[in-house]
Amino acid sequence: MGPSTEPPSADPELLVCPGLADPELNALFADAWPEHHPTTFAPLWARSLVWVAAYRGDRLVGFVNVAGDGGAHAFVLDTTVHPSVRRRGLGVALVRRAAEEARARGAHWLHVDFEPHLEPFYARCGFRPTSAGLLRL
Repeated sequence: MGPSTEPPSADPELLVCPGLADPELNALFADAWPEHHPTTFAPLWARSLVWVAAYRGDRLVGFVNVAGDGGAHAFVLDTTVHPSVRRRGLGVALVRRAAEEARARGAHWLHVDFEPHLEPFYARCGFRPTSAGLLRL
């Protein structure tokens, strides 16, 4: 995918639960995560409470998914920003919008797991550290 035709100052538009085609999301993930392998996202949509996509023009440049437990808890997953637009606040905007939408859909707690180097990013999104457990399956 080549550079965006939109001017660098154009703020990406955030869309809640837009229809996303597998090739479009796979392209974003491949650009952002070099080890990404193309996949089908139908199972993701079936388990999602809400997702937010960021577009600059017609190009997908950001994405975050929130899965829910059907009750009070929701989980941030797959926060992704295209490398060409990182460090401009888009990731924070995506997560904050997803949090607002999750609250509007009945979630009371929003969880996120992250690697230690991402703690400052998630703190800017409003998260605070907690103790948690993890079991690799």
